[in-house]
Amino acid sequence: MPEKAGIGSALRFATELLAWVATPWALAPHSVPLAVLSVIVLIGLPTLFATPGDKRHVIVAVPGVVTILLVLLQLVAAVSSSWLAWAPAVAVVVSLLAAATVVTELPRWRRLLR
Repeated sequence: MPEKAGIGSALRFATELLAWVATPWALAPHSVPLAVLSVIVLIGLPTLFATPGDKRHVIVAVPGVVTILLVLLQLVAAVSSSWLAWAPAVAVVVSLLAAATVVTELPRWRRLLR
């Protein structure tokens, strides 16, 4: 059954949004096409691949470990890109948000691994 919206979902979504903004921001000075590609990957992969029972609409079914890896990709992108693109104070906040997201995601991840 798809997860109910809660604090974990909200933190995960906030971190995803930050990844979608920070990653192209960090990449654009080096390569605009790469910046655009990063947004396509960060938004497209989780839209395309999902674990049945975790989302209502699944386009391509994947095991739970893949969903977890996609979340981790978002978290790593948000944290690393924020440190490259923004002031350290902002990057610290993003890093703390990502850490809180991991803590709140653990029950979901355990469920996905079953």
